[in-house]
Amino acid sequence: MNNKKKMRIRKGDTVVVISGSYKGVKGAVLKSFPEEQRVIVEKVNFIKRHVRPNPNNQQGGIVEKEAPIHVSNVRLFNSRTNEVTRPVWRKKGDKRVRLCRKTGDEM
Repeated sequence: MNNKKKMRIRKGDTVVVISGSYKGVKGAVLKSFPEEQRVIVEKVNFIKRHVRPNPNNQQGGIVEKEAPIHVSNVRLFNSRTNEVTRPVWRKKGDKRVRLCRKTGDEM
């Protein structure tokens, strides 16, 4: 999968899920996978995995954890305006900064 498209969402960003069974849920991005265009969002898209006992998890059993969702199903959340937005890159001096498309606030 040679997808050259860049992701606008990064680790640590606060996002809102805009489609699917978790629609409207807000959470932080825990991990991003730019090659697959997917992100793992906190408290979204839980799956169950059977794990063996190991030194880290003595008991083993069934563990619930977050699974990746496609980046098109989430939007960046602007805490100042309390709305979802799309980020845009602009040059500020010699640096590139990410701004809110609606208000121009730095993200």
